[in-house]
Amino acid sequence: MKIFGTTILLASVLISNPVSAQDSNTDKRVERLEQEMRAIQRKVFPGGSTRYFEPEITDNTGPASSGTTNTTSAVTDLIARVDALESSLANITGRVEENGFRLKKIEDQLAASAAPVAGTTSSSTSGSTAATSTNAPEVEPDPKRVAGVAAIVMPNTGDAAEDAYIYGYRLWEAKFYPEAQVQLKKAAEEHSGHRRASFAQNLLGRAYLDDGKPALASVALYENYQKRPRGERAPDSLYFLSTALVQLGKKDDACRVLAEMQDVYPDVASGRLASRVASGKAAANCK
Repeated sequence: MKIFGTTILLASVLISNPVSAQDSNTDKRVERLEQEMRAIQRKVFPGGSTRYFEPEITDNTGPASSGTTNTTSAVTDLIARVDALESSLANITGRVEENGFRLKKIEDQLAASAAPVAGTTSSSTSGSTAATSTNAPEVEPDPKRVAGVAAIVMPNTGDAAEDAYIYGYRLWEAKFYPEAQVQLKKAAEEHSGHRRASFAQNLLGRAYLDDGKPALASVALYENYQKRPRGERAPDSLYFLSTALVQLGKKDDACRVLAEMQDVYPDVASGRLASRVASGKAAANCK
């Protein structure tokens, strides 16, 4: 980082320049180092405490016996203060690395919880493939559920993206939510360039909501809006995102999402989704 480069420069100056020249520049160099330290702290901890981490050293304020002693004390003090600044910087760097590690653990946990809760088992029905729910390896799936899922036929229109979405929709409509989540996630990922990707990702969020998983729903719905803002179901995703946030106890955020929806999609918000916007605001106690 920049402060270490400055320290090396200071060391070379101390070696090459006369002692008298060092004394005249001591205060300026230390002041510059401290300013850089403050700038680093403001960048790393924005909005945090404005207290500067002063080096824990005491200046030598006793009387000097000669000019050489004064200069030597100043140089010694400079080195000590530089060491203290570097120690403070190392402490800050360690805190940043620790926070980064904690954030990585949270992201890993979120990714793990977002993994499909059910696998798929192929079952032939009129030449179609049906997804079935699986539990832990040692537990046999419910035969009635397997039969129910197998009875839902994937369409075969020749449009793979359309067929994948419609099949996921049928699973969701039949309330086979885990199976629908697997199918809709797959449809959105494998056909991301198709218009039905917006539908599939939005319905994935709804399937999570219906399955009592508002946290996963909020992730899926926000991603649909973020990745496909011009998608046909992007406005719907903002509405259902507000619903998920209300369930998570974040009503203020839900209101901000609904305001975003009205700002970005005014025609839809005042037209097709007007009643949902009104009910969403009521649920979130928006002003």
